[in-house]
Amino acid sequence: MGSLIVFPAIDLKRGQVVRLAEGDMDRATVYGDDPAAQAMLFSDAGAQHLHVVDLDGAFAGESVNGDAVKAIVERFPGHVQLGGGIRTPAAVEAWFDLGVARVVIGTAALEQPQFVRDMAAAYPGGIVVAVDARDGMVATKGWADVSTTSATDLARRFEDAGVAALLFTDVGRDGLLKGCNVEATVDLARAVSIPVIASGGVAGISDIHVLALHARDGVEGVITGRALYDGRLDLAAALAVAEAA
Repeated sequence: MGSLIVFPAIDLKRGQVVRLAEGDMDRATVYGDDPAAQAMLFSDAGAQHLHVVDLDGAFAGESVNGDAVKAIVERFPGHVQLGGGIRTPAAVEAWFDLGVARVVIGTAALEQPQFVRDMAAAYPGGIVVAVDARDGMVATKGWADVSTTSATDLARRFEDAGVAALLFTDVGRDGLLKGCNVEATVDLARAVSIPVIASGGVAGISDIHVLALHARDGVEGVITGRALYDGRLDLAAALAVAEAA
């Protein structure tokens, strides 16, 4: 395990940079009209990884903010990880062809596990499975539905599939600055051999400190959005902490 990767997040809704509260599309705060410019600001602060989500796509089940994603990939010099409505082999192939480094598969992981396995085999190191949980149970379709499958059970299904990482989000904390659910994240990382990326609720530098201490437990990275946009977390400082751990 290397040092913790910090992924600044760019969530796209109608071509704008937004953040949602608890995944609710009606509770969106707009932070900008130029996603590619935002990506460059993160790059200037030292970010080498970016987490991009096509929010409209997550609900539509297909790409909606493709032009904005394309602009980000063209200008951001590092690795772009993309999620949101990617549910077909053609969609996965199209994004890799465009230069996306990793594709995040969420809803389809629960409903079409074989699709995830096929894609992980076709694109080694390129597929991330999103495990979105509310009170420990997997939430799907833009978090609108809660299933009867536990986060750990879903993760274990892909133990031997060759996925690059699990993206674990505690939906109940996302966009609320309550602090990351470190305990649940670390429990999941210890339960499976797949690296885990923490997401949801990062409130400040202390979250980065704590997660960095668990890199050896299998916590590969952390995604942060609102804390950066609201100025509660300085990206350069977060990257320094993650690197030093």
